[in-house]
Amino acid sequence: MGSVLRSVALLVALSAATFLVISSLPADPAMDALRAWNISATPEAVDALRHQWGLDVPLIPRYFLWLGRFIVGDWGASFRTGEPVRQEVLSRLPLSLCLGFGGLALAVAGAVPLGFFAAHRPGGVADLLSRGLAVLMQAVPSFFLGLLAIWALSVKLHVMRPFGATPASLTLATTLIATHSLAVLARVYRRGLINASTMPFMRTARAKGLSEGQALWRHGQRHALLALLSAARSEAAWVVGASATMEVLFGLPGISQFLVDSVAARDYFVLQAYVMIVAAWLLLLNAAVAKLVAYLDPRLP
Repeated sequence: MGSVLRSVALLVALSAATFLVISSLPADPAMDALRAWNISATPEAVDALRHQWGLDVPLIPRYFLWLGRFIVGDWGASFRTGEPVRQEVLSRLPLSLCLGFGGLALAVAGAVPLGFFAAHRPGGVADLLSRGLAVLMQAVPSFFLGLLAIWALSVKLHVMRPFGATPASLTLATTLIATHSLAVLARVYRRGLINASTMPFMRTARAKGLSEGQALWRHGQRHALLALLSAARSEAAWVVGASATMEVLFGLPGISQFLVDSVAARDYFVLQAYVMIVAAWLLLLNAAVAKLVAYLDPRLP
């Protein structure tokens, strides 16, 4: 119960800070909207639009008015499209979750065998592969790899359409997200197994006749998985940015693409909703990882 209250308090504090920052942006969304609609931005028209959107209300009452509506599911209307923000976001959320969850799940699934073989034979092919992949992913931005993939597969080989929510582009975007996280998680998992191999219970397992690989797999997994889950929790924040990059790069209609289109219009309600969704995603993932860690290590509170 205490963790739930802390999460709620954190979300409220984050929403207040975000609302203050967004409301302080040096632009008037009503004037920007009128210009985008090719309507004369007369003082009367600007004031009428600001009143319609509630922008003429003082900052603190406006925040509490927005918060109350947000809690009951009224996220306001987009300044840019005129459509309800909740409807716009929820229609795009499945694609963004597919990229984020899919990329992170693939990375975790791939990190286990790669990290295991790297720990089982240090200096071997798997170890060198995981090390080289980690260096490459840290040195080369994901958007650059995405551009190379588009150039190779679309321009040169003509095997996929470069833009749009096609199965090929979704698969490629998810794979690029997973590859970066895979490199990090595999090295963390390898280190966890190597640390476990020096512990007394591993010597006991080997004394019972288990080979090094069998001892690592049967008795070192729990120790290494704790390290892997902790790293996955940190990697989840990176996945948010990577998903946004892939959506923009491949023209995927996710919530990050919608956010990019809304920034120039100073679309307050869209920006606020995006921050709250990302914060909720990270808090939920942290809670899930904490439960798994407590299950793997009952000594933890």
